[in-house]
Amino acid sequence: MNQVLHKPDLPSEEMDLRELFSAFWEGKWIILIMSLSCIVGGAIYALKLPNEYQATALLAPAQNEDGSRISGQLSGLASLAGVTLGGGDANKTTIAKEVMLSRAFLGDFIARHEIAVPLMAAENWNSGAGEWVYDRTLYSAERNEWLLDENGESLAPSTWDLVKAFREQLTVSENKDNGMITVALTSLSPNAAATWLRWLLEDINEHMRAQDISDAESSVAYLEEKLEETSIAGMQQVFYQLIEQETRTIMLANAQREYVFKVIDPPLAPQEKAGPKRGLIVLLAGMLGLMLATIIIFFRVVLKTGRTTSNQQELSGE
Repeated sequence: MNQVLHKPDLPSEEMDLRELFSAFWEGKWIILIMSLSCIVGGAIYALKLPNEYQATALLAPAQNEDGSRISGQLSGLASLAGVTLGGGDANKTTIAKEVMLSRAFLGDFIARHEIAVPLMAAENWNSGAGEWVYDRTLYSAERNEWLLDENGESLAPSTWDLVKAFREQLTVSENKDNGMITVALTSLSPNAAATWLRWLLEDINEHMRAQDISDAESSVAYLEEKLEETSIAGMQQVFYQLIEQETRTIMLANAQREYVFKVIDPPLAPQEKAGPKRGLIVLLAGMLGLMLATIIIFFRVVLKTGRTTSNQQELSGE
């Protein structure tokens, strides 16, 4: 007896464009409700976010061409005497940028200017009253102290946490074409953004200046000691030149306030907010709602198609 082979009904197992469009049309209310719900939720979330302000400063490397030239001429003599002279301005600028982002420098900067509380505990800035709004679960403004957790330990942040939070608000970029450096700092307060950035630039210049003075003074003390130990006229002349160079470094450092970075455009309190991008947040929330609605409709179609195929197979088996 010949058996008749039945081919599966492919059109019934596949969704064509007409069925897909029909499914989306039937689920239009799902799309509308999901999209509107996400848009409303995104708008509420965006409105609760505090405004952020960004202060910027444009810097140029402070150059000392004469000092660099003399350092180059005496570098060979200094190596013979066991002394290392300071590098060029470009090298000094690179070091200063890395120091400005280092944990040691930023940790000392935050402690010196006492900005740990507004950095970590502030949740908003009251522009009308001109004061910080603190998170009452972390810090008590009335008692001026950090609160305790459920285990009785202080919620005061560690230096690691403070530096991490400050780095997230700090941006340093360099224009490779002209060597100009842009430093930007973001804060909930426009005044704090400008003030903190000004303090940062002043402190990095002072830090590098004090470091070079200390190194030069140590070199002078070492050279004077070696000068007393030698009676060779040629070596004495070398030591005198090196001492002169290090003394010149000390004098120039004491005379230059903007030692490493020269401020071309100083930081000012911004009048316009830098974030958050509330319109973008609402748009992304709407797209998320549309995507979720599409997934729901797609699974509904798949389940419906699966049930239809199963019923057809049962009828065919009968």
